[in-house]
Formats: sequence, C-alpha cells, structure tokens
Amino acid sequence: MTTYNTSREIPASVEDVFAAIADPVRLARWWGPAGFTNTFEVCEFEPGGRWSLKMHGPNGHDYPNESVFERIEPPTRLVVRHVSVPQYRLTISLEATPVGTRVSWSQAFDNQETGRRLESIVVPGNEQNLDRLSAEVLHPPADD
Repeated sequence: MTTYNTSREIPASVEDVFAAIADPVRLARWWGPAGFTNTFEVCEFEPGGRWSLKMHGPNGHDYPNESVFERIEPPTRLVVRHVSVPQYRLTISLEATPVGTRVSWSQAFDNQETGRRLESIVVPGNEQNLDRLSAEVLHPPADD
C-alpha cells in the first residue's frame, strides 16, 4: 500500500469546513485539482452511500469516478473508498486548532506500484484539492 498525507490549516470552524464537504453542491465546486469541474450523478452522503461523478479535466477529457462513503463522523471525519480504478481509501480528518481547523488528508492506494506511479499527479493534486476546499470555506459564492 502506498499512502500520501498532507494537511492544511483553514481559519474557520470545524463545522464550517465539514459543511463544505457534506453539501454536494459545495463539494462539486471544490473537488479535484485546479482546473477541474464536476458533474455528480449520485452523491448519497451517508455511511454506505454511493458517490458517482465525472471529473471534467482542463484538457477536455472526462474522468468517471465511483466511490462509497465508508464512514462519516460529523463534523470530524470522513472515509471514502474509491472503488473504480485506481482503488484507494481517502480519509479526511478535521481537528479544531487555536486558529481554525487542521484538515488532514490521507490517500492510501491499494496497489503499491500504482500509488508510486501516480505520485507526481496525486501529491500536487491533493494540495490543489485543499487549496480549493480552503477557498470554498473562506469565500463561498454569494448564492449560498
């Protein structure tokens, strides 16, 4: 198994950060690396719930994704099992800090070689995910 960990401090409450994850409309706005948009076909935000989406890349390609919400512990923890290829488990943990929330992001690939091969995409992509989550939490669109 190959695991990539990153974290980010966001100057907002744990509840505010979790809300940007739990709301499918907000999740669709920030999910994925910079330049990607999303179309959610199904987003059953509950333990065992299905999450089916297409990520639309800046290169014009669509990337279908199938996942299951394995574990949801509002407002501090979420475990997502990505069941399409490449298979991985993503754990997002939220912890209150004196200045806001520490978001810890751990992506564990089932296949060690696949995980290693994707490192140059996954590591910066995860940082960009956290950039986009931070922007969503701190500056949501006015229509929310």
